[in-house]
Amino acid sequence: MNDQKKTQITADMTLLDIVSEYPATEAVLKSYDVQAGECICCQMLFESIRQVAEHYHLDLNDLLRKLNSTAAT
Repeated sequence: MNDQKKTQITADMTLLDIVSEYPATEAVLKSYDVQAGECICCQMLFESIRQVAEHYHLDLNDLLRKLNSTAAT
């Protein structure tokens, strides 16, 4: 029996929820800081991934794929 929960970061989760549950995902978010021109975690910690993607003009699906991939490891 596999009791591991399936990692599923969704677009409506906040950055705080994500990095609290999956600390390794902070590195993924930090990788976008240069493109954003500021620390995304510092500025958008209480916002959803969807809001972050819209605010910084990021590809939401690509961001979610990277976050889920990192969280699963």
